[in-house]
Amino acid sequence: MLRNLLNDKPTKLFVIFTSFFVANALIAECIGGKLFSLEKLLGLPVHTFTLFGESGLAYTLTAGVLLWPLEFVMTDIVNEYFGPKAVRRISYIAVGLISYAFIMFWVAMSVPADGWWKGSRADAGIPDMQNAFTSIFGQGMWIILGSLTAFLVSQIVDVTVFHKIKKRTGEKHVWLRATGSTIVSQLVDSFIVLYIAFKLGNDWSWQRVLAICLVNYSYKFVVAVALTPLIYFIEHRIERYLGHDTARQMKAAAMGKEQPFEEPVTNN
Repeated sequence: MLRNLLNDKPTKLFVIFTSFFVANALIAECIGGKLFSLEKLLGLPVHTFTLFGESGLAYTLTAGVLLWPLEFVMTDIVNEYFGPKAVRRISYIAVGLISYAFIMFWVAMSVPADGWWKGSRADAGIPDMQNAFTSIFGQGMWIILGSLTAFLVSQIVDVTVFHKIKKRTGEKHVWLRATGSTIVSQLVDSFIVLYIAFKLGNDWSWQRVLAICLVNYSYKFVVAVALTPLIYFIEHRIERYLGHDTARQMKAAAMGKEQPFEEPVTNN
């Protein structure tokens, strides 16, 4: 049975997509605690600005935004070939496994640390390894809740917008449904995570939430547009891997227009 599954190209493709989707989401959550300067990354001078009355704003982003755009690209690819049910399924799997990972992080932080290990990196400027470990893996509960909720809701929004656009455009304008759905879902994602983590969790003002939301979203918007060629490249590779007929039938099935696969003719 395993051999049959591995020999089925659509199944192999779905397993690869699901594995990357879950791993990418988990890594993004784990590295999200680090903040970096986008201007410094690009070698540009840092300029602060004011938005909604909030001064001193700059493009300081979490390291997680380096990976989240790829998550939405993968969502659109899975949506194109496997349909909204598949996207929802892998989204639920990702949320479940991320939740499990954070529970295991909490367990690892809670077990008593060995005395020699706590001071084992003092010569490297880390006087207490337990505090360092907890600082890296111990994100606040509001941030975790906000991140997971935003991820799940934005995935559902992405699926919905993608299919509404595709019903109007058919097979044309891949860029419109892929980029359009990502742009809308990223806005939802940016707002929800900040609202839950910092409005509810830390009582930020609405002005600060909206200002930082738009700063983060402006970056995601540009990246979503910039990654559009990647979607065309991946779809081209998939078409070559599956074959035109199989890819066409999968896209039709993803839209609820099930077509029977044609069996190849063999000579007995």
